Amino acid sequence: MPQHLLHHKTQRNNAWLGWCRMKKLFYLFLFLLLASCSGNTVYDHYNHTSVLGWDRGEVLTYDVPCVKQEAKYATSLGLRVSGAYPFQSLTLIVEQTVIPGRKTTRDTLNCQIYDSKGAVKGEGISYFQYHFLVSEKDLKQGDSLHVTVRHDMRREIIPGVSDIGIQVVRN
Repeated sequence: MPQHLLHHKTQRNNAWLGWCRMKKLFYLFLFLLLASCSGNTVYDHYNHTSVLGWDRGEVLTYDVPCVKQEAKYATSLGLRVSGAYPFQSLTLIVEQTVIPGRKTTRDTLNCQIYDSKGAVKGEGISYFQYHFLVSEKDLKQGDSLHVTVRHDMRREIIPGVSDIGIQVVRN
């Protein structure tokens, strides 16, 4: 094989190896970034509701395990809705009970789904994702939370709500 063709083939192989190394480094960096971002999350769970209708009497429950250290914790609500959701907003009642101690707090969230012109305020294509801060609490080591969520809309059955989630993050 002529010398200039060998040189070209070697350059092409070196470029390919360099690309593979860069790709591996990128995935390693992405993994480390994602792992470091989730280090303070102590709980993240979604409960499914029927897209055909979430009944007012259906209360979703979440049991956050005991926290390992005393700190301030933020509780957020995640919401997934489809295009079948017929209202501009959704009113939710979130109750949190700290265990042991049995201190219960109730928060009312008015979740804006669409703006005044009817444009979706969430992220997504066929299902839209929303995040709302519920509260921040000082928890002691060994405390846990029992969280319940229900809707407080005039209509008994609300279509288009697919999932409700609770996330607890140490601040």
